[in-house]
Amino acid sequence: MRTAAMGLAMALTLTPVAAAQVTLINVFEVPDGQVDQSIEAWEAARDFLSMQPGYISTSLHQSLSPDARFQLINIAQWETQEAFVAATRRMRQEGVFAPDEGLKMNPALYQVVRRDVGQ
Repeated sequence: MRTAAMGLAMALTLTPVAAAQVTLINVFEVPDGQVDQSIEAWEAARDFLSMQPGYISTSLHQSLSPDARFQLINIAQWETQEAFVAATRRMRQEGVFAPDEGLKMNPALYQVVRRDVGQ
């Protein structure tokens, strides 16, 4: 009975969200010993992208576990998918982001479909 009540309570706090902004989630597989260089490359990209139309915010997360597959995760907010695509195209054309050899990125754009509003 308690499980059903908890499920109902969670369902009541999850609300549909209009798909206005997009979220970039980019997980990085960082070669051993290259975390600092990868962060520096991310900072150069951030500095460029933060000046582009449609940019809202970004944050870089580092794993607390040295054994994690993804040592760094970037989460960024953009006004639209088109703004993100145009900005990253400009960044590539200008050669702003030069990742180290072996750094594997896995970027994808997402839209929020549910949000927990908390209590």
